[in-house]
Amino acid sequence: MNRCPITYDLCGTEKYSLKGLRMIAPKLTGLNDIPFSAAELRQEAANRANKLSIPGVQPKLSAVISVVNQQFEIVNQFGNYIIKPQNDIFPELPQNEDVTMKMAKVYGLDVPLHGLIYSKDGSLSYFIKRFDRYSKGKKYATEDFAQLTGNSRDTKYNYTMEKLVNVIDEYCTFPAIEKADFFKRILFCFITGNEDMHLKNFSVITKAGKTTLTPVYDFLNSSISIKNPQEELALSLKGKKSNFKSTELLDYYAKERLELNDKTIDSILFDMNKSVSKWTELIEISFLSDQMKEKYLKLMSNRIGRF
Repeated sequence: MNRCPITYDLCGTEKYSLKGLRMIAPKLTGLNDIPFSAAELRQEAANRANKLSIPGVQPKLSAVISVVNQQFEIVNQFGNYIIKPQNDIFPELPQNEDVTMKMAKVYGLDVPLHGLIYSKDGSLSYFIKRFDRYSKGKKYATEDFAQLTGNSRDTKYNYTMEKLVNVIDEYCTFPAIEKADFFKRILFCFITGNEDMHLKNFSVITKAGKTTLTPVYDFLNSSISIKNPQEELALSLKGKKSNFKSTELLDYYAKERLELNDKTIDSILFDMNKSVSKWTELIEISFLSDQMKEKYLKLMSNRIGRF
């Protein structure tokens, strides 16, 4: 029996569940394979790189959904979806990002519509709906933390977790609310082995005159995709990037630097403990290989054990 790569629900002999299809578009009744192989998608991404406004290391393509043709169509502009094909260097990144984003949603974080889709060669690509678009050619004002701090792609790691607090204080309309949400994100990334949350992976968005953190993006367990990961955080905390104790994250960062009260921290930890069983279930039914599932569960158990 097949499992829907959008919802993880069992879907019989169909590739996708109707629920998953309707999440993309209410009138969508089927979804054809992307008419490119994984290698061809990577080549398309390279060919179109200078025409797109979605920078990053991973190959990315802009797309729209055609209900008439029942498929995602690659475009150079006005796309409201981003598609990431299989990476030829790091294994199973689409499956990895998809399950991690589903785990983030279980944890209560703001997660855009996302899922996995099949290509003509049977490979899976990751798709996510853009949160900065609301009409054809119209965008919400969105800036990442590198832009806000005067950093570039080359200096996106040259910052500290302590300094990020000042960015939230300066640019968010209600900093206290955003700092609680921000810590929840940091804790989740630590637990799920995401050691690549640099300045460009945090952003703010302005809607109706209010500036908040954007929905989450680029959440994946990068540690299990790297042979010998040396770090636990991309940006230094207390002058280091690894071997963190719970007191450094909770007492020092959450309480002292972010100025979160005990009630807020306890609530975030409660949500974490409540989510663990569902996280485990999602990893086990995900589209990751058995080897990757084992690595993911082992790392997550180790990180949660520190708390």
